[in-house]
Amino acid sequence: MALDYHKCAEEIFSHLGGRENIISAAHCATRLRLVIADNSKIDAKELEEVEGVKGMFNSNGQLQLIIGTGTVNKVYEEFLAVTGMTAATKDEVKAAAAAKQPLPKRMLKSLGDVFVPILPAIVASGLLMGAVEALGKAIPNFADTDWYAFLDMISNTAFAYLPVLVAISAARVFGGNIFLGAVIGLAMIHSNLINAWAVSGMEASDIPRWHLLVFDVKTVGYQGHVIPVIIAVWFMSMIEKWLHKHVPEVIDLFVTPITTVFVTTFVTFTIIGPIFSTAESYILQFAQWLITVGFGIGSLLMGALYPLTVVMGLHHMYNVIEAGMLAGEGGLNTWMPIATAANFAQFGACLAVGIKTKNAKTRSIAIPSSLSAALGITEPAIFGVNFRLMKPFVCGVIGGGIGAMVSAWLKIGASAYGVTGIPGYLTINDPLKYTIVLLISGGIAFTLSFIVYKDEEKPAAASSAPKADLPKPDQVVIRCSAGEVTAPVVGKIVAQADIPDETFASGVLGEGVGIEPEFGVVYAPYDGVISSVAESKHAIGITGPGEMELLIHVGVETVSMNGDGFHCLVAEDQEVKKGQKLMEFDKGKIAAAGHPDVVVVMLTNSDDYENVKLAEPV
Repeated sequence: MALDYHKCAEEIFSHLGGRENIISAAHCATRLRLVIADNSKIDAKELEEVEGVKGMFNSNGQLQLIIGTGTVNKVYEEFLAVTGMTAATKDEVKAAAAAKQPLPKRMLKSLGDVFVPILPAIVASGLLMGAVEALGKAIPNFADTDWYAFLDMISNTAFAYLPVLVAISAARVFGGNIFLGAVIGLAMIHSNLINAWAVSGMEASDIPRWHLLVFDVKTVGYQGHVIPVIIAVWFMSMIEKWLHKHVPEVIDLFVTPITTVFVTTFVTFTIIGPIFSTAESYILQFAQWLITVGFGIGSLLMGALYPLTVVMGLHHMYNVIEAGMLAGEGGLNTWMPIATAANFAQFGACLAVGIKTKNAKTRSIAIPSSLSAALGITEPAIFGVNFRLMKPFVCGVIGGGIGAMVSAWLKIGASAYGVTGIPGYLTINDPLKYTIVLLISGGIAFTLSFIVYKDEEKPAAASSAPKADLPKPDQVVIRCSAGEVTAPVVGKIVAQADIPDETFASGVLGEGVGIEPEFGVVYAPYDGVISSVAESKHAIGITGPGEMELLIHVGVETVSMNGDGFHCLVAEDQEVKKGQKLMEFDKGKIAAAGHPDVVVVMLTNSDDYENVKLAEPV
């Protein structure tokens, strides 16, 4: 019997919590994609029972109902008629899903998106500055040579022109023209303006001013500033987008850029710059006060909270504070020792686990992760070991808080940002005191973690893996125009049609393969971001190159196991690298529960790409 498309659409709509609860709707070749305002208003059980709905899942803020090729478009047309909504593209739905996030989270995510791409330039400059300064002190008369002048110029370039880097990156994030963004950044540090670092020694009456309409504008640049630049480029991007929509195409090419640059620079120098540079100054003053308040109590709190912000992906917001400190009087980044104390404490806690554990798998993860944390990259230690086991994470929080408090007492700082841990020696103003902070934070965390950590006693599983290091998968299982997907597990390829689950085998969830796993370990198939983690821990969604949306589903009908036998090592919104361990699962428990342990790898938006090719079964 043919599906009643209108009835299907009506029943779907009736379980979504009303028209006001639906923000946007679109469809792809197999799925109805919805952005929902309040997921708690959805009747998920009833939705799954609607005739025509073959499954549902949440991914990247979208509720996706699996309906099937050749059917979903007809149901979608009826859905628009029933709801009175207008059609939206998949990109518009994605934008609506992102916009649904709370404003603070969107703002902090945007801040991180601005800074992450420029961190390599900042880190390179910071390390080079430290090396040049060290050479100048170690080699007699080297500071007077041409080589020193040349290296000094190279090392401080990123900081001298930081507003330009920030402006270009911000334009990319906000969807503006990056070259117009560069013009705004350059205008804010133009050579016709007085360098911001030279103003501190001038009397206010000596600073030239422009009288523009009702505004009295100081002709001072924004060297070292971050917040005014980001706000200015956001404003520029909004103007540019509006003009592109409203200016006739015949004159858009020259009217839009001229208008955008003129309006943005005028508003920046008269309103945005003065207001937000003042606000930025207050933020910096508060941060510096917090570091010294209460005999270092403020630093203790920040050192303890820092790893929590790493877990939430919010730690890039500190870059604003650090950049402002470097641009201020004295040019000393006193926030860096706090971050170092927090990071080195996580190193100490993770190292203790690696040394004390008798579990070869845990040790193989903990030791390399701790070394990474010692170099300032803490995500492997936090997500792979400490936060997963929790007790070591708490020990790291304690050690980090105490180490940060000591750093405030010792009044140390750095000449750069983006560098912590051992590489921080190249930027710190007092290596001996820095060593004390590292020993205290790392030592306390190591000692506490070594005392409280104990291996969990688990019954031997029928499928226990070899104690030696497990091989990582290297076979490409999916190829498409967006890139390649490496197998997430080591094992034998199973054709999609032979996957023992009709939903996966039929292709309504996209194209993919099954893999009969040799070991109970899942690895990241490419560099990407974790988009979803099932409550029962048996499935992970990961978005990667070209917006590929991959579903890794361990076992068939394993949702009924309610997480027993599954150990997820990542969280939603976490960035992962190809080959990083994502999950461990117990093959023996899956078999005991009566389920096939085949790992399903589905490119759920395969209809978005051309030339999708799947690995052939061997």
